[in-house]
Amino acid sequence: MNDHNNNSVEFCFLAEPTDVNFGGKVHGGMVMKWIDQASYACAAKWSKRYSVTVSANGIRFIRPILVGQMVSVTAQIVYTGRSSMHIYVVVRARDPKEDSTVITNRCFITFMATDESGYPVKVKKFAAESEEEKMLEQVAMHAKDFAKQLDRDFEEKLGWK
Repeated sequence: MNDHNNNSVEFCFLAEPTDVNFGGKVHGGMVMKWIDQASYACAAKWSKRYSVTVSANGIRFIRPILVGQMVSVTAQIVYTGRSSMHIYVVVRARDPKEDSTVITNRCFITFMATDESGYPVKVKKFAAESEEEKMLEQVAMHAKDFAKQLDRDFEEKLGWK
């Protein structure tokens, strides 16, 4: 795990034969596990608390990851609420013998910091500084609104709570 700065983490490792599906590509569930692990580490680092996953938005499977490729999973805080942390995650892969890297997955994961009893705990505010951080913050806020609308649609149209 490398630390870029205080609001991000990066995991780097090789995709192993045990990670693949019948088609010879890394299993989607394995990629989702890596995304969850990196985003949890990022949330825990930011909040210094146990944190729980609230939602995963827009997980995109852009390109397959192959056995033996070098994988990096970067998770960074891009927006915070009172107790929530909105994290942008990017998965990249490359042949270890080459320099060109491709983005294979991207998404937003939201975590909530909790106390020992599982109740929400206030987190420190994240302030976007770079242009990229400001744009990612806007996209995260849009994803948050989309998730809320999806919840309303499930409730109103399908009667789910």
